[in-house]
Parts: sequence; structure tokens; C-alpha cells
Amino acid sequence: MTNDAPEAAQPPTRRSRSGGGGAPAAPSKAGRDLKAAIGIGVLLAVVALGSLLFVKELFLVLVLLVMAVGVWELSRALQSVQVRVPIVPVLIGGAAMIVVAYYRGAEAQLIALGLTVVGVLLWRVADGVTGALRDVSAGAFTALYPCFLGAFVALLLAAPDGHLRVIFFILVTVFSDIGGYAVGVLVGKHPMAPSISPKKSWEGFAGSVLTCALIGSVAMWQFWPEATWWHGTLIGAAAAALATVGDFIESSIKRDLGIKDMSSLLPGHGGVMDRIDSLVMTAPLLWLTLAFAVPIA
Repeated sequence: MTNDAPEAAQPPTRRSRSGGGGAPAAPSKAGRDLKAAIGIGVLLAVVALGSLLFVKELFLVLVLLVMAVGVWELSRALQSVQVRVPIVPVLIGGAAMIVVAYYRGAEAQLIALGLTVVGVLLWRVADGVTGALRDVSAGAFTALYPCFLGAFVALLLAAPDGHLRVIFFILVTVFSDIGGYAVGVLVGKHPMAPSISPKKSWEGFAGSVLTCALIGSVAMWQFWPEATWWHGTLIGAAAAALATVGDFIESSIKRDLGIKDMSSLLPGHGGVMDRIDSLVMTAPLLWLTLAFAVPIA
């Protein structure tokens, strides 16, 4: 979940070298259209929470939709450097990973990943061998990120208390962005990786870790009173670190492609991939650590 604001151009937005172009809509100090970002964030939270609390399968449909849009954005961005992702087998395989993870578990999810890679290979080679290695590699990468990693959300959801596990996962990941953004804007002075993400500071990272540790401990205490609250503290801190890694991975991909955002579907945020970059990275961690801290009966 990056802090860069989207530009006005159509997705994927090419990075401006001159700094010119149309004026952005009231950017904040950190370069984000804060009003639009907050509005979209609240709307997404309401949709996610509503589906979780009413019928869990509705949230599963939401995960499928988000993954499909993420695959489309990533494949479209790669087209800007003449890399063609075999999108049909990736979409089918990605959907299969999510569904089988929910109904059959982690082993079925891993098998679905392997079959997806095979499908990508066969689909692309059938279209000719020129550039096939490059395109198959891109297809396998897209099947892994965001599809396979994102399918861990379905594993979280599949538990009897899956709605609580998913809410916990979203809270500790989203508050990494919120805490890091707030502290970074106020006191951020020392960039973590200026060549990748100039706006991310060590002070902001510390804010992310502290915020997520606090949110994790409170959420653990509220959701599972029988559990140990400091497990939530450790999980939250680890989630903040991994969420930051997810931000850097996404930023590195965009810098390599020479684009600002994956798309402009979400005003104030960029594209769907710009929102779920840290979520897909923390999902496996949250599934594993929650299984240890709060064993499934």
C-alpha cells in the first residue's frame, strides 16, 4: 500500500520526468489526495466488513474479484515493456487457488499453483516460441503474486472463526500504512530506500511497527480473550515489517516499468494492486502465526 498519489493519466500511468501536466486534486504533504484516499478507504472497509459479517462466502467472492482486477492491472502494466502475461490460464488458475484453499486447504492451493504454471506454459508455447520464456516467467510470477499469496486470505476465512481472523489480518496490515503515513508526514526525515520509495522513512517505519503492535495486542485481546495478548503484539510488529517489504516490492516493479501507479481505478490510492501489495505479503504470515497463537478447534 504505497503512499504515492495517482496522476491524471490513464492506467498504467507513465512516470513524468518533467513534473508538469495537470494539477493534482489537493494533494497532502505526503503526495496523496487525502480526502479521496480516506473516502475510498472507508468504502472498501464497509464492503469488506459487511460481507464478512453477513455471509463469509460473499467475502470470498470479493477476494476473487480483487485478485482478478489485480492480475489485469499487473498484466497491463507489463505490456508497457512488451511482456505478455498469458492472462486466461492465470485468471482461471488464480480463481482455482482461492476456491480450493477455502474448501480444501493449503495442499490443494499448492497443487492449483503448480497446475496453473503448467497451464501458463502450455498456453503460451501454443502461441509460438518467440519470447515464450519471458512471457511464461511473467505468467508464473503473476500466478504467485498476487494469486497464490492472496489465496491465503481464503485459508484464513475457512476457519470457523474466519471472519475474526480476516478482520485481524486486515487491521494489522492496514494500520501499518496508517501509522507509517502519520508518523512519516510529521517527523519523517531519514529515507529507508530513497532509490525505491523516497517517501518512506525510518521514522515512518517505526510508527508502522508500534501502531501494528498496539492494534495486534488489542485485537487479540478482544477477539480471543483466551489467547495471549502479547502474541498479537508480536504478530502486529511482524506484519508491519512484511507489509513494508510488500510496499517496496510493488514500488520496485513500478519503477522498473517506469509507471507511477498500476492504474487509476481508486482515486487517492492508484490501482487495486497499489492497495493490496502489502496485504498479499502479510496474508501467509497471518495465516501461519494465527494458527499457532489461536489454534483452530
